[in-house]
Amino acid sequence: MNRPFATAPALVLALALAGCASTPGASSLPAAALPAAWQAPLPVPAAHVSAANASAATPSSGAATSSAALAGWWAGFADPVLPALIDSALAASPNLAAAQARIERARASRVAAGAAALPQLDAIGSAQSGRSLPRQPTAATASLGLQAAWEIDLFGGVGAGRSAAQSRLEAAQAGLQAARVSLAAETASSYVQLRACEAQLVQARLDAASREETSRLTELSARAGFTAPADAALARAGAAQSRSLVLARQAQCETLLKSLVEATALAEPALRAQLAAGTAVLPRPAPIAVQGLPAELLAQRPDLAEAARAVEAAASDQRVAQAREKPQVRLSGNLAAASLRSGGVSTSGSTWALGPLLISLPVFDGGSSAANSAAAKAEYEAAVAEYQAQVRRALREVEAALVALDSTASRQLDAEAAARDFEASLVATQARQRSGLASLFDLEAARLSAVQAQSALLELQAERASAWISLYRALGGSWSAGTPAAAAPAAPTGQPATATPAAQSAVSFSAFTSKPSAP
Repeated sequence: MNRPFATAPALVLALALAGCASTPGASSLPAAALPAAWQAPLPVPAAHVSAANASAATPSSGAATSSAALAGWWAGFADPVLPALIDSALAASPNLAAAQARIERARASRVAAGAAALPQLDAIGSAQSGRSLPRQPTAATASLGLQAAWEIDLFGGVGAGRSAAQSRLEAAQAGLQAARVSLAAETASSYVQLRACEAQLVQARLDAASREETSRLTELSARAGFTAPADAALARAGAAQSRSLVLARQAQCETLLKSLVEATALAEPALRAQLAAGTAVLPRPAPIAVQGLPAELLAQRPDLAEAARAVEAAASDQRVAQAREKPQVRLSGNLAAASLRSGGVSTSGSTWALGPLLISLPVFDGGSSAANSAAAKAEYEAAVAEYQAQVRRALREVEAALVALDSTASRQLDAEAAARDFEASLVATQARQRSGLASLFDLEAARLSAVQAQSALLELQAERASAWISLYRALGGSWSAGTPAAAAPAAPTGQPATATPAAQSAVSFSAFTSKPSAP
């Protein structure tokens, strides 16, 4: 229940308090534990990086430089197909379209929240004709004017609502960039898996052809009585097994290609033609030089900016709920032109009124206001917990990518040596088997070892390429806080620009390490 009343002293007091009402202050986000340095070994740029990519792959200092380097990182693959596939995936993604729609919705909500702080002005008109008392002449009245109302933001609730809406808009913008980075990384990973599968298929076909030839020669020898039937059976079994592996690899590659068709929305024949030139060639990513500290590099991640904006919005919502527990002040007024005609006499002129000043003081609401405040506080605490968990998740993703890169680099030389030496052993065993110094069992064992070593080398190369892609994604891609957006539509004065799904650069956001917290 509320108690409205209006007095001149109350009007003076309300206007004075409104002029002195303080706006919400700013304080840092809740502290998140960040190590002083990365715990995993940092990658060392490889010698095969070209001079054109060296400047992009090796930033000179700080997070901003690393982000700028990552902006053109896909070109460092020296594979023209990959950037084109990423562009197609970005253009076709329903997730990006949904993220853009969330931005438009948040922008509309921000406009509505900002309008709540302004006086509301309505045009009003009325006309009436009738006799209010018996035996009196008919009277006709008409008026046309303006009516205004203004909720005075005495305790900062309206301003806090506007801040919450702005934070949600910036969170939606950061969410769009996070979706873009994730989609680019996922498309690149699928492409690497497809090329690795094609390379494995080439090896499987070579092995199958070799086994088929061995089976044919062994069968002829067995018919002539020079080879035991068991050896012929073993050769046929090896050929059948290799044919089965080829079919399995073909199915795997086809499945991966279908996933790219879905992601890029390209017609399958067109995609096959686009992929044909680089069949079975694994892309080699340009190294990423990680030179910044965790706090600097993690500031580039749009998902962390999104989580931080969610904390800010929840803190503002809590201030809104707290303000609703305090008196609400509303001032109204009107100005109109009116005319009156009664008994043949007409009168016209203007009317105006300032007031009433309504002050609503919550007295009893069944605990609704207190419950809303408690719910808003819980939402703020949940947003803080999610932000801190997101920071830990980001640290884990970077560290995991660094570990994978260090592991693949350490295993590279051994994998190459194993593939090379097992291949040499296979060639030697084939020569010995033809001269009768080695059995078919020896040949098949040597062939199996060579095939496994070559397959392991291809898997390692694909794993390393995927690790670089994971590091790109873990470092936030090409997005960075405070970087102006490119290819974004011009925004009205006082409003931040927003990138469209086709924009290639990051949206401008202020640094998110200093934000309002709950009062």
